[in-house]
Amino acid sequence: LGFSGLMGKKENEMSAMEIDDPKSDGSEQILPRFSMNVLQLMKTSQAQHGLRHGDYARYRRYCSARLRRLYKSLKFTHGRGKYTRRAMLESTVTDVRFLHVVFYMTERAWSHAMDKRQLPDGPNARQRIYLIGRLRKAVKWASLFSSLCSNKTDSRTSLEAEAYASYMKGTLLFEQDQNWETALACFRNARAVYEELGKYGDLENQVLCRERVEELEPSIEYCKHKIGKSNLQTSELLQIGEMEGPALDLFKAKIEAAMEEARSQQAASLTEFNWLGYRFPVSNPKSRVSILKAQDFEKELQGPAAESLPAEKKLTIYDKLFTAYHDARNTIRSDLVSAGNAESVKDDLNGLDKAVGAVLGQRTIERNQLLVKIAKSKLNKKRDDKTEKVTKPEELVRLYDLLLQNVADLSDLISSGRDRKPEEIAFEEECQRKSLAFRAERCFYLAKSYSLAGKRVEAYALYCRARSLAEDALSKFQSIANKDEGTIQELKALDKECRANSCIEHATGIMEEEKAPEKLSKKISTISLNDTATKVEKYLVDKLEVYESAVGDANTKMAPKIERFPPAFQSIPRNPIVLDLAYNCIEFPVLDERKKKVQRGFISRLWG
Repeated sequence: LGFSGLMGKKENEMSAMEIDDPKSDGSEQILPRFSMNVLQLMKTSQAQHGLRHGDYARYRRYCSARLRRLYKSLKFTHGRGKYTRRAMLESTVTDVRFLHVVFYMTERAWSHAMDKRQLPDGPNARQRIYLIGRLRKAVKWASLFSSLCSNKTDSRTSLEAEAYASYMKGTLLFEQDQNWETALACFRNARAVYEELGKYGDLENQVLCRERVEELEPSIEYCKHKIGKSNLQTSELLQIGEMEGPALDLFKAKIEAAMEEARSQQAASLTEFNWLGYRFPVSNPKSRVSILKAQDFEKELQGPAAESLPAEKKLTIYDKLFTAYHDARNTIRSDLVSAGNAESVKDDLNGLDKAVGAVLGQRTIERNQLLVKIAKSKLNKKRDDKTEKVTKPEELVRLYDLLLQNVADLSDLISSGRDRKPEEIAFEEECQRKSLAFRAERCFYLAKSYSLAGKRVEAYALYCRARSLAEDALSKFQSIANKDEGTIQELKALDKECRANSCIEHATGIMEEEKAPEKLSKKISTISLNDTATKVEKYLVDKLEVYESAVGDANTKMAPKIERFPPAFQSIPRNPIVLDLAYNCIEFPVLDERKKKVQRGFISRLWG
């Protein structure tokens, strides 16, 4: 059915219900129907609250907090002291927020199940039972949501709710690994609804519906694969789910589980690990599975389709490859601890650990070379967007430092053995040639950084040194039998760039030397005693003991100042002031009685 047909069907069913209902009255007022964009609400909530980064626990906490707010605003609480369940009936839905309650109950149960699904080692038997229970709860709430929307909302919302419920039911069956025909029918039903809804509405809604259809496609293909109606292999299904999104997490987990099962079956055939003419036995099944997993990723990076892969995708594959090899090395070292005194077993395990470490070192160098390639593409790129990051020469210097360290570590690992085969000696010589080429590249970009800083003499010397290193590396690469044409062409281009840039730096340095007296006199003329309008970090008087030019430095941004004027106030010492504050507060005793009385005569009394 088309979109108009589905809407017409809903309206005909409603009209038939009204005709068959004996209580319907034409004079009765028609209740208003609610409208909500289910898909947009779901996508916005998931993107803004954790699922953009796969954080299902955070999204579950958001759903719980949102439900509490809805219960409080709708006065739909469940008792104060003791929990009292309140059923969500059709008569209860008097506001569109009641439908939001049912929707977020579904999302909370689903996110809880997906959080259990993403445990590091996968859910165990008990956790899986709990996971299935939460998905059943999600299906129950989604079915209620669909039934309420069919009676309380418009036709579009009802169709979206029906597609949402179909997706939840298909997800439950998908996780249970049973009833693949029913799961396929549920996913197809949801896809059909979203395909029709994507033809109408505004542009944003159409984009959301098309994205939803693309997210459902891998699950449909996997169901067809399990039924036997698809010609795709398990490895080819991995290429379908290139999109990122919550709807694909369960599909990717299923694919990874299927690939792990296939690797476990292939692990029986992997009995040896070949490296530089050596054959090391691999006895531990975990080591076999990890090595097979890493080799699958290597095929993706070195296969015919590797050139068309974007750089970000390659970096993601490299990260997975490193994880697989690290898991293999951890298992090998655990076997070494439990090997005991069996010398032959220890020798095999040490050799296997060395071989896996060497391969890991090679892949690390390849990954860092990819990072260098990405950085070079952004070095001379014009900055059209302000948010776009442009590479600086210092970043390339840092990357080449990493490459030199990687090559040194790999060379030390190769040369650690006593009796070495010709393959190991040739591999070590290759590491030395790569190290020389990386040194030339590093020196070139270090010269670029000095050139941008205006240091012509240092830049000229570094360009000459880089050219010398490039010529040495070029002669060594050209002297071997199996010539690496790509590296040879890069070294030739580097030699030309070094020569050109050294000439430019030489000429620029001479021009600046000629103009130096004029610039110096001009800068000296700008020296003033003080300028309160500009903020000066340090005055010339404060730098009398420092041997540096105040006006000859090219990086000086403002004219130097001699001293602060007028001078600032300074504190000086002076004599202390003594104030006897206690004198006025002391009450002295009366000593009149203790005074010596003077004897006077009669006449003195008269005249006194």
